[in-house]
Formats: sequence, structure tokens, C-alpha cells
Amino acid sequence: MTWKSPVALVREALQGQRAREKDLRSLMSNLPYEGLEKGKQPNHYFPSNAIKTTKYSLLLFIPMNLYEQFHRLANIYFVGLAILNFIPVVNAFQPEVALIPICIILSLTALKDAWEDFRRYQSDKKLNNTPCFIYSRKEKQFVERRWKDVRVGDFVKVVCNETIPADLLLLYTSDPNGVCLIETANLDGETNLKQRTAVSGVCNSNPEFEPESFNGIVVCEKPNNNLNHFKCYIEKPDNQKVGAGIESLLLRGCTVRNTDHAVGFVVYAGHETKSMLNNSGPRYKRSKLERRLNIDVFFCFILLFAMCLIGALGHFIWLYDLPSVPPYLVPPANGHLDSPNLSSFYMFFTMIILLQILIPISLYVSIELVKISQIFLITNDIDLYDEETDSRIQCKALNITEDLGQIEYIFSDKTGTLTENKMVFRRCSIMGTEYPHKENAIRLAVLNEPESEEEVIYNQDLQHLPTGWSLESEEANSEDTHRHGSRRKSKVLGTTQSDVAFSSPLETEVIPDRKLLQQISRTGSSSRCQKIDPYLEFFLALTICNTVVVSMATTQRRRVSVSPKAGQTNNPLETLSSLVKNTGNIFKCCKRKPKRNRTFTMDSDDQFQPSVKMEEPGTSGLQPCSLHAASLHDKHPLTSDNLRYEAESPDEAALVYASKAYGFTLLARTPDSVTVRLPSGEVLVFEVLDTLTFDSNRKRMSVLVRHPITKEYVLYTKGADYAIMELLGTPYAEHFSGNEKNIAAVTQRHLDCYAKEGLRTLCIAKKVVSEAVYKHWLVERQRALTAIDNREVLIMDTAVQLETNLTLLGATGIEDRLQENVPDTIMALRQAGIKVWVLTGDKPETAVNIGYACRLLEDEDLVINMSCKDKITCRAILDCTLEEVRRYNSDPRNVDTTLNISLVIDGRTLTMALSPDLRGNFVDLAKHCRSVLCCRVTPLQKSRVVKVIRENLKVMTLAVGDGANDVNMIQAADIGIGISGQEGMQAVMASDFAISRFKHLKKLLLVHGHWCYTRLANMIIYFFYKNVAYVNLLFWYQFFCGFSGSTMIDYWLLIFFNLFFTSLPPIMFGIMDRDISAEMLLGVPELYKTGQGEGDYRFTTFWVSILDAFYQSLVCFFIPYFVYQDSDIDMFTFGTPLNTTALFTILLHLSIEIKSWTVVHWVVMLGSVLFYFIVTLAYSATCVTCNPPSNPYWVLQNQMADPMFYLICILSTVVALLPRYTFHVLQNSIALSPLIEAKHLDRLDPSMREEWMKEWRSYRGGGQVQRSTLSTPPSPTLENPVDIFSESLAVSDIMGDDFTLNVMTKNYQRPADTQAT
Repeated sequence: MTWKSPVALVREALQGQRAREKDLRSLMSNLPYEGLEKGKQPNHYFPSNAIKTTKYSLLLFIPMNLYEQFHRLANIYFVGLAILNFIPVVNAFQPEVALIPICIILSLTALKDAWEDFRRYQSDKKLNNTPCFIYSRKEKQFVERRWKDVRVGDFVKVVCNETIPADLLLLYTSDPNGVCLIETANLDGETNLKQRTAVSGVCNSNPEFEPESFNGIVVCEKPNNNLNHFKCYIEKPDNQKVGAGIESLLLRGCTVRNTDHAVGFVVYAGHETKSMLNNSGPRYKRSKLERRLNIDVFFCFILLFAMCLIGALGHFIWLYDLPSVPPYLVPPANGHLDSPNLSSFYMFFTMIILLQILIPISLYVSIELVKISQIFLITNDIDLYDEETDSRIQCKALNITEDLGQIEYIFSDKTGTLTENKMVFRRCSIMGTEYPHKENAIRLAVLNEPESEEEVIYNQDLQHLPTGWSLESEEANSEDTHRHGSRRKSKVLGTTQSDVAFSSPLETEVIPDRKLLQQISRTGSSSRCQKIDPYLEFFLALTICNTVVVSMATTQRRRVSVSPKAGQTNNPLETLSSLVKNTGNIFKCCKRKPKRNRTFTMDSDDQFQPSVKMEEPGTSGLQPCSLHAASLHDKHPLTSDNLRYEAESPDEAALVYASKAYGFTLLARTPDSVTVRLPSGEVLVFEVLDTLTFDSNRKRMSVLVRHPITKEYVLYTKGADYAIMELLGTPYAEHFSGNEKNIAAVTQRHLDCYAKEGLRTLCIAKKVVSEAVYKHWLVERQRALTAIDNREVLIMDTAVQLETNLTLLGATGIEDRLQENVPDTIMALRQAGIKVWVLTGDKPETAVNIGYACRLLEDEDLVINMSCKDKITCRAILDCTLEEVRRYNSDPRNVDTTLNISLVIDGRTLTMALSPDLRGNFVDLAKHCRSVLCCRVTPLQKSRVVKVIRENLKVMTLAVGDGANDVNMIQAADIGIGISGQEGMQAVMASDFAISRFKHLKKLLLVHGHWCYTRLANMIIYFFYKNVAYVNLLFWYQFFCGFSGSTMIDYWLLIFFNLFFTSLPPIMFGIMDRDISAEMLLGVPELYKTGQGEGDYRFTTFWVSILDAFYQSLVCFFIPYFVYQDSDIDMFTFGTPLNTTALFTILLHLSIEIKSWTVVHWVVMLGSVLFYFIVTLAYSATCVTCNPPSNPYWVLQNQMADPMFYLICILSTVVALLPRYTFHVLQNSIALSPLIEAKHLDRLDPSMREEWMKEWRSYRGGGQVQRSTLSTPPSPTLENPVDIFSESLAVSDIMGDDFTLNVMTKNYQRPADTQAT
């Protein structure tokens, strides 16, 4: 290695920094420079692939760890006092003794940090030494190396089921179409396969790729953490540029699936890869209780300062009043005593050292131990375990468990959070004709029915499922067979699990509509003509317009467990035999709304046969990996039974399976073609010209293909109804024919009906593009794809340019069922005083229907539906509604009633309501609403709503979601909860807690949240009380020793008192105390309100405890003082009963506060007392010259031989605790709080307790106002969903038709509703 001057090293470092900070990087192949030293390689400025996640090194561990720990001000405070104690003029203890407590605290924390860092080191070492294949020019082949050897500019080969070592630009795959399938479960938790395509036109070598033939320059953007975007192009020697995006990037940590091998060019390595940039480590949040704790610590500092100031002034007065120098004041070496002023100044610092434990040094460590123990209890709660997914709750934020007991607002997503995110195809409308799929509805209803014992036994022996639907089998079986066989088989299908995302039998089974099936059959039997039937076009659009990947059921892919970074846990809880799997019970609350006529005739058993057979994968072992196993040249026969679909969203999977039920089978998909088999058996291969992917702005996706029959350029589009309808042009424009006008209007009515039934709606459309238009558009598209700046905007503009003047084909309605016990959970949360908001992207009609089904909206609620087009209208609505609310609250007749208001608002109106000039009125209105439903909102709006409510109302918020679009909302709330559903683990990875079902939120908040908060709050208050009570004994003694800083208790016993004798009981109190049982907290959710707002840890509670500590310290000091007054005992003999009395008083005080005694409590309390006497007796017997000139030798032994010692301990303890005990007696017998009442009920027999709980709930819930007694707020438009009445309002003159404000209720018999025209 050649020597370099420091100037050259600095210059090279600066050049490297500039190269890494450039917006664009030019990367070259490393092959021509193989073997040269690192400085001569073209990409040497960029980091290697080795990673280091450790925080410390072996040599620098101690200074770095101390630096980290000194970020906590309390540690600096105690270390400073320990150093101050080394100054002779101010020291109060032996300097070595004063170091013991802080050294123990720092050492324990350092050991914990060292262990965690060592585990990170082991993980890094294992990862860096993972083998991989890198191309070597010398050996002319790929050779095995380690991940840490990978460099930017290398060519890396990855094989099937292998993890990708770095971010690779895909250049070649074993698939002839240049496709590589990857699984991103380790990155975002999504188990469905994603398709990546090799950069076209770069590598043309066949059959094997030769890296040495690559002579282009890769220009890419600098590293960032955006997993969904990547800007890059390859510049060839002829200056031709080939664009590439995220579709050609293989991300580090992903796994190659169903592809034999692939070769990529390393663009980012090590800590610059997107996965490492997203690994920001654990989040730190400060809980509300911790913020309050810091304020009280500040008050303790003020109290300490005042006590030290009193000590300094007292010492000055005592010295000043001395007539002469007493003989016990020994002057220093110079022979002169310090002046009273200087001595009192020194005494101020001596008093700080003496009274330092007023600030509890062990409190912070105790809080950490309690929180870790609370998390252990939460994660091991078997009620929070989900048997179906084999997962339990995950606690990622270790320091905010107590915030779970103070939540006031919950913001929830709908799809996948309240619902199962299992999309079931229910209905469709084609060319204005609606097909209700009654047979399929009956099958779904059967799946919801509870199984009998006989059916369970039957299902255990069921081996084979019926074959798929066929057009020839309509009259196959009898009705009797259906009743006894198909029902049970459907139940088995509904509970069978699959290893492919969105492929449970509930989602894949679709029974065709008889009328539509006959229509398809007639169309398929006719001869092929140039004009394609619209019914065929509708199902072709469903089959083609998606990103579903096709594989075969015979091709197994090896599953990999999701890493801890992805938020998954693979550790099942023990003793799960008591769990019983509950299924069904979905949409029970729908019985409250008017039902459609659902009386169907059962003509034959074929109506109930499953349309798709999904066989379970075999267990014979791993099959060879192959890409697109369903291709036409595969050795396996192409049947409906051996195909499986890998979809990125459940909606796409549901539509593809619905098409398959009608005979339109998706056989294969490549980047350039889609193969579809028609019901007639004919196979069509569509050439894919381009795919316009879905984005949140357009709310749609399109696929441009060349039709194999007509040879036309056809654009198939699907998307949200309002996004598609706008592209049809004005439905009643003159250029529309009467039939087209009718189709658009009728389809819109069908969509409204679907939405009112709670179905998710999609519109399907097509467009025939002329060749000239396509060629012109292709030029613009290519320019957008190769752009670096504003690439996403240009791509979206080209998509919008083509998606115009569409022809409507039809619409679909997909059902997303409620999760189990969602209505009960929301009802319990509302009874607990928590206001629930649901933020969804669905239509208002769909959202309102789900709102009633999940009991977010109630029959007696005044539901205000806000939808307006301009800010003036929005302001008028808010002003009118707020005025009515204020008028109602000011009415003396409504003193004991509650106005139950629910608000439904769409995204456009929400944007206006959140503007600075209207935000105040909106927040005021939202404050009076007990539930709010926001529809058509974007992810950014979700997070903004959470921030506005949290910051303006100063309330504790919780956000819960399951998808990537909920991440911003989860991170904006005080507590973020992710649900590990079917949309990957991005929400889980961004959350503080992760659950598998929404119903787990009930026990997590009402039980564990309440316990965690009350335990920790009471423990912190007790810690302050304990330290103030004990340190005041030393303070009162100063009045009788000339404020000299002397102590009547030995220094070692002073240290041991807080460090050992009284430290464990409050910790166990914070871990195991239960004021109320879990059954009572779940049965009476109103008890949760005690933790909201200030809760148990209030300003008054803190200062009452401090005053009580002062009183108890006075009693414990002056009773022994008056007993021993005018006696000749030494100070340690006087201090021993004080120390013993303080121990009994402090521990018995805790005994009064403990709500539920266990064996652990008894052992800890008695053990602490026993440990005190053993240590003190041993210390008194062995310490002869420990603290000259006075020593505690045999002091306790002599005291225990004196009956006066026992009398002092008993009398002082009783008198000290009498006020506290009296207060608790009166509180439990006269002024009963809800918690005290609940505690009394807890002692009753379970059956009697249940009756009392019902009576209590009815008594406490009697203050709610009935809907019929409400007057509707003055508004321009009031509309009831069923009955509409007219009444003129003056404000309507300024509103016109620019808005809609609906005051809705489910009580359809209410005759008071009005509508202004």
C-alpha cells in the first residue's frame, strides 16, 4: 500500500463526499479494473456492501456509553453531586460512599446496552458473511463471495429462493421474457409476488448473459428511502439512453421466487440501499406521564433549593449568635475559622449533597423495569393471541405503555382494519343490466352460519372438494345433495388457509349468476365476428386490466419467515389448548337496517357448487422453480385447478377469480402479452403495449393491448366510479345516443345501490385507440420514461392524456366483510368515553352503511352529512350547526341529556374545513361529535386530521390501520397501532403496537391500558412520597445540630435504605397491582374514563402526597425526639428508631395503597423488613471503625433489648398513617367513586356481579337523549334517506345546489325531518 500525504487524504475524502452528494451518479462496470487497488477503481467513492448497525466499539464503549447516558439530566445531576462531595469544605458523606448509587445505576444501564450491541454485532457478522455470486473477469464466470465483498459496479447473480444482497439493476433473467419474480416479505411484509423486468435493449446475449459485453454507463439518482420510486437510465456508447424505473430494481433483502436465476448491476450497496435507509431503528416517544413527571421533578428541585436555602440561612444565624467559638469547631490548618457568610455558602452545597435523594435516583430505572414487565404481561396475554395467523401482540415502543390508558380519540382506517380485507365478488352491472348473483349470496350466507357438531366431525374426514363450475353441469345434481353436501363443503372452503395472498376459498369461490351465465353461453356459442360482444369485453377487461401474476399450484415456492424488522413474530404462545377458533359472526348488525328482498329459489344443486377449485399444495417437498409456470409451453396441463394467482391487492384477485368463474381464465402474463382462455375453450393472446399503473391521484389503472381478433388498439380501464364517470364526458351530452345515456344513468344507480349495501364499487370501461393516436402518444410516453427530472409527473400526464372519452362497460360490487366483534369493540370504546373517527377512501354511501353495521353510527344519532363545493357553503354549514349545538346545550331542559351527533364528511369538504380560517369551527364541531366518518380521504388528509385534533384539542390520540396508506396517520398520533392484515406489514413496521385483529383493541385499552396507567402513576407518586418523607428526617435534624449537615443515621444505612430496603416493593406494586379485575373493566367500559385527562396523576394528588410525606416525617422524628429528650443517648441510638419507624411507615403506607394482594406482595414486603434487620444487625455487629469518631457498633442490638424501642416504632407508625388510613376508610364508605363501586362489585359472586353490572350500565347510560326529542339544526338541505319533506329556509337562497348537508337517521318513522329546496 502506497503512502499518501494527509493533504491527499483530505482531498480524496472531499472528492468522495461531493461524488456521493451529487443528484445524479454515473456508475461504470468494475470488470475492466478488476485487480487494481481500490483508489483506481471508478466507483471507489461509494461505500461497500458491509453493514454495521452497532453503536459502540470495544475500545470506545465506556466513553461512548457514558456520553449516551449523560443525555439524561438526572444522571448529570447525581454525578455532579458525587463530584461535589469530594470537595472537603462541602462534603457531607465519605466521597466513596456517595459514588455507590450512581455507579450502580450507570453500570446496570451499561450492561444492558452492551448486551444489546453485542447481539447487533452477531447479526451484522452473520449477514455480512452470507455467500453470493459475483462475476470475475479473470475466471470468466460467477464465483462465490460474501455479501461484504460486493461493490457498486459489480455484476451479481441471484438464484431461486436466494436473498438479494444489494440494490441491483436487473439486466438479465433466465425467463425468455426478461421477468423476475420477487417476494418483498422481508422488506414490507407483503407475501404476494411482485414482477420485475430486465432493462430492455441492453443485454442481447443468448442463451447466457456475458457481463463483459456490458459497456454502458448507468446514471441513477442518489440514494433515498423511497421504496416505490427509482430514477435511472443507461447511456450506451452511441449516446442512446434507455430508461429504467422501480420495475427494474431488485431491492436488497427481497427474495427471488419462481425464477431460476437473474443477473443485476449493483447501483447501491450497504448503508445506501433502500432497505437500510428505511431502517431508522427504534422510535422514541415521550409519554404524557413522563412529561408530567419532568414537571414534578422540577418542583422537587425548587423544594430542594428552598430546604437547602433554609439550611444555609439557619447555619449563618446559628454561627452568628454564638458568643464564642465552641471547642467542637476545629479550625482548618491556617488556624482561622471561616466567616459565617462563607460557612453558610459552603453549607448550602453541603445540604444539597445531604438532601440529594429528594430527587429519586432509582425512579427512572424502576420505571424502565416496570414498563418492560408490563410489556411482557401484555405480549403474553392469551386473549390477544390470534390462532388463525399464529401471531400475538407486538410492543415496539417500550416507553409509552401507560398512554394506552389515557386515549380520548381513536382514528381508524376501514378496509383491512374494521373489515377483513377479503374481497368477495357479490354483484355486477353490464351495459345497464344488473346481475345480483343470488346463488353466490346464499353460499356466503351459509358460510356465516354456525356449524353443528355433526358438520365439524364431517369436515375432519373431508378429503376432496368438488370440481369447478362448467357450462355443461347446470342440471347435474339434486337439491337434496345440495342441502347435505355443498353446505358443509362450503364451510370447509371458508376456513381453509392458503399460502398465497388473497386466495382463501372465501375469496376464490364465486357461483355465477344463472342469467349472466346463460348470456355468456349464448355469446360463446355464436360464431366469432369482428364486432366483439360487450359482455365478452367486460370480462376481458376484468381478466386483463390488472397486475396479477400467474403460476401453477404444482409449483411450490419456499416460504421464508418475515424478519423482526418487518414486524412479524414467529413465537407462538404456550398453553393454547384453551383457545377455540371462532368464525363467522360477520355483519350481524346489518339486521338493524331495512333489508332487500332476498328470497331466492333453489332450482338445482349446481347453483351452490363452487366455481373454482383451489387445491392445497402438496407436501412432497420443494419443486423446481420456474417462471410463469402457467405458460403455454409448460409440461403441466392448463386446467382451472392447477392455476394460482399472485395479486397485489384483494380487489384484483376477486375480479380475476370472478372472471374465471365465467370461463374467462387468465392463463399467463408476461411483460409483453396476456393469455386468456374464453368460455368456448379458445385461447387469445393479447399483446400488451403498455400498463398505466394505479396511483392515488388518478384513482384508476389501464392496460393498452392489441386485440388479437380485431387487431385494434384497445385500452381497458378500471377505477373508482367518480374517476371513470368523469372520463365518459357528460352523460347527457348531445353526442351521446339514447342507449348510451341510459347505460350511464342506470349504471350510476346500480353503483349507488351497491354503495348503500356497503359494497366496494369499481367501474369498467374501454377505449379503442387509432393507430395514429397511439404512435403520437408512444413518443410522449417514451420521453417520459427516459426522463430523470419530474419523471413521475410526466408519466402520469401521459396516462391522463390517453384515458379520455372512455366507453362504459359496466360496474362491479365487491364485499369486504366486517371483522369479528368489531361492533362490540366500537360500542365498548364509545362507552369508555373514546371518540372514534373512521377515515376511509370509500364512497360516502359505502362508508355510512359500514358505519351503521359496525355501530359507529347509531339509530338515535343525529348524523350530519357534509358535502359542499365551495368554502362559503362550508362556512355556512359549520356556523349553522355550531349555533344549533350551542342553543341546545344552553337550554335548561337539556341539562341531564347528551346530544349524540355524528358527522359524515367527504374529502373535498374536509380540505376546506381544515383551512386556517375554518379550522377552528371544524374542531369545535368535531369536539361535540361522538363519532366522525371521513370519506374519500387521501393518506395525507388522514395524517393532517390527526395532527389538527391532537394539537388543537390537546388530547391523547391513537391511530390504527393496516396498509401503507395508513403509515402517515399512525406516525402522527400519540400511539400508532398496526394491524397485520393482508396488505403487508408496512403499517406494523411504522407502529408502536401491532395487533392481528381490531377486536384486540378493546382489551388492550380498557384492561391493559387502565392497568398500566394506574400502576405507573401510583408508583411514581409513591416514589416521590417515599423520598420526601425519608429525606425530611435529615432536614428536621438540622434544626437541632446547628444546620451543620450532620446525620443521625449511618451513611451506609442511608444509601441502603433507598437502594435495597425500600426499592423492590414499589416496583412490584407497579408491575402486579390491580385495582379492578379484567372482567369488570370489560363489562363496565365507563371505568376507563378515570384515566382520561389528568387521570390519577394529578397536580393535587402529587402535592397531597408531598404534604402527607411532610406530616409523616414530622411524626416519625418528633415522637422519638420527645421520648428521648433530656437523655444522654448518642445520635446513632437516636437515629436507629427513626430509621426503623420510617421503614415501617413507608412500607405500611404502600400496603394501604395496594389494591390486590398476592403471594409476591407478601414475600416482597416481609422480605424487605427481614432484609433490613439482617443487614442492619450484621452491619452494627461488624462495623467498629466504619465512621469515626462515631460508630454504629451494636446500636440496633441494644435498641432491640429496650422495650421503649418497640413502643416508639408502633406509636410513631400508627400516628403517622392515621390520616392516610382514615382518608381511605371514608373514601371507601362515604364518597364512592366509580372505581370503588366497581371494586365492591368485584367481590360479589360472578352471577350476582353480572346482574349488578347490567343494572349499573343501565343507570349510568340513562342520560343519553333520544333522537326523537332533537330539533334538527338549521341547514339549507336536510334529507332523510327514505322520507323527504320540504320546508323553506332563508339560508337556502344563498346556497343553491353547491352543497349537500344531510341530517340522517336510521329511525325511519321519525316524521320531523325537513328538506329545503
